[in-house]
Amino acid sequence: MNLTDSLFSTIDFRSFSNLWFWLVLAVAWSNVTHFVMGVPFDLVQRARRRGGAVMDDLNMLAQIQARRRMAILRTSGPWLVGFWMAVLTMLATLGFVHGHELAQALFLLLAPLTLGAWLSLRLSARVETQDLRDEALVKAIFWTRVLIQSIGLLAILVTTMWGMWHNLSVRAL
Repeated sequence: MNLTDSLFSTIDFRSFSNLWFWLVLAVAWSNVTHFVMGVPFDLVQRARRRGGAVMDDLNMLAQIQARRRMAILRTSGPWLVGFWMAVLTMLATLGFVHGHELAQALFLLLAPLTLGAWLSLRLSARVETQDLRDEALVKAIFWTRVLIQSIGLLAILVTTMWGMWHNLSVRAL
């Protein structure tokens, strides 16, 4: 057995039957829904309940994250969007046209996460342009989180259904 065979036997490229893929899927969506726009949701909850200094921390962190994200978007946004769309297109083509399971799994993971990132960027633009603060900021972060959770729930459902169908069809052959 040569090095390549040893490496490929260690790294299992069958994603839908691999526990690590499902762990990555769960951790990714957990992180995306907890850190909306880079702001931890427990800080949002504490700011809503306590106000005062915690609300000031939330306002400051949201403004910092919004300015940071919008500065990155202004300087290299078109390049990042173009590159990312090329990656997603490549994964979709390799996965669903050519039948590569790893590409299918990565597409089903990354495409919905891209929608979540877009929602966070949209919120960043609103925070920066409308100068959202206090209760308006809490409400905006809360509803963006609900939207991202809905996308995550649907994405996990679709990925699970596709993975089960793929595993059953591969095993049936």
